[in-house]
Amino acid sequence: MLTILLQATPGGANLYSNFLFIGLIILVFYFFMVRPQQKKAKDQKKFREELKRGMNVVTIGGLHGRLLSIDDDTVWIEVDKGIKLKFDKVAIAVEATSRVNANTESTTNA
Repeated sequence: MLTILLQATPGGANLYSNFLFIGLIILVFYFFMVRPQQKKAKDQKKFREELKRGMNVVTIGGLHGRLLSIDDDTVWIEVDKGIKLKFDKVAIAVEATSRVNANTESTTNA
């Protein structure tokens, strides 16, 4: 029993190491979870502000079309000749639209 008591650390040192461990967990959580989400939201907002008439876009539902007009919160998309649909700007999928536009540019440059 005496050896168990001699192995125990003083209460203050153990308390500081616990706070340090919790602080490290919070820091890791911030850099791997919160910060990337903030960056993604910022990139999406920037993309939606840079939408231009005539761009080929893809909605989050997978609908492909060409932008006809852009309002504050909505866009008109032509999906076929004479067929126009109104969507919210937030319904434009950033990754899919970027991929479609990259494929279009690569085929026109070839």
